[in-house]
Amino acid sequence: MITKRIIPCLDVRDGRVVKGVNFTGLRDVSSPVELAEFYSSCGADELVFYDITASSDGRKIFTDILTETAKRVFIPLTVGGGINTVEDFDRVLKCGADKVSVNSGAIKNPSLISEAAKLYGDQCVVISVDIKRVDGLFRVFAKGGRENTGIEAISWIKNCVDNGAGEVVVNSMDTDGVKGGFDLELLKEVCDTVSVPVIASGGAGKTEDFITLFNEIPKVDAGLAASVFHFGEIQIKDLKEEMAKANIPVRR
Repeated sequence: MITKRIIPCLDVRDGRVVKGVNFTGLRDVSSPVELAEFYSSCGADELVFYDITASSDGRKIFTDILTETAKRVFIPLTVGGGINTVEDFDRVLKCGADKVSVNSGAIKNPSLISEAAKLYGDQCVVISVDIKRVDGLFRVFAKGGRENTGIEAISWIKNCVDNGAGEVVVNSMDTDGVKGGFDLELLKEVCDTVSVPVIASGGAGKTEDFITLFNEIPKVDAGLAASVFHFGEIQIKDLKEEMAKANIPVRR
């Protein structure tokens, strides 16, 4: 049986990990390299790094922090932010990333997904989608949640997977940082639409939220969170013990 993954997310701005609520009100947390090392030692299954202002600032993703992290951390590393070309994929992979996450770059150039998948394989291409309800419909947002594209989210995700995305990160802007639980309605729609691994992001506030996620939507492959891990509200070791007690397959 495939184990469910627990993935801390490190949102990086100006070389520091930050965290906010509903994508706003960012506060400083820690050094990304030190935090990545800490999570690796605590039993995290993977790490996700986002340079959260690279797209909105129109610049390339950090490479020095990524290179240093890859030297010290030996669990899979997914990196995103400012990925607009296959050259960006190449640069990030050469810095030590295992997978590359693309959001705004794919919205601007949908062929980027198929081009990258052909060059590096589907398993390297992660489509990360920032989604918010607008007039009762799921809409895709770009540039770190700053821009409503008007694109319907579920059909967009299906199209990205059809073009070669090997994994989907579903970022619910409605539940991000609120700590009231994952967006089960949204996640169920995505899981019913695609067959590749789906990572749930946005809303974790307590251990039970992860238990509910995996019990309610068995197709979800991983739970991703930030602030509850960053501020010590949930310890990964304790979380995995509770998941095991709930008969949820987990790597310990």
